[in-house]
Amino acid sequence: MWTKSHSIVTKVATKEQMWKLFTDINNWHVWNNEIEFAKLEGKFEAGNQYLIQPKNGRAVKVKLLKVVENKHCLELGKFPLAKMYYDHIIEETPNGLKITSTITMTGLLSILWVQLVVKKIAATIDSHVKEQIKVASKLL
Repeated sequence: MWTKSHSIVTKVATKEQMWKLFTDINNWHVWNNEIEFAKLEGKFEAGNQYLIQPKNGRAVKVKLLKVVENKHCLELGKFPLAKMYYDHIIEETPNGLKITSTITMTGLLSILWVQLVVKKIAATIDSHVKEQIKVASKLL
């Protein structure tokens, strides 16, 4: 198993703004310049899937495993003989809104996929969350 986690605390955006941005999967390309598109058909709820197309990569289906409005989302992406869990937690603290993103890889070939793909994703967590905060802070 391999895990990488990142947290940031902000007073710039509210949990509602962050949730609205995050659940608007079809517009992720606005704040994530590393993807061609992301597309969700249906509601942002557990059991549904979305398709994400990274630039210079193949499209991947991601399943929403757990969704708690304004608080938590757990996603699952599958690789051959490995699984990537992407956990997003939003919580209010006395110092501001704490946003924690954690990637966990499991499975027989998880270390291989970490080296080939996941380390690149994990390396951009900080910059993506900062961009999300910037974009979310402008939402009503």
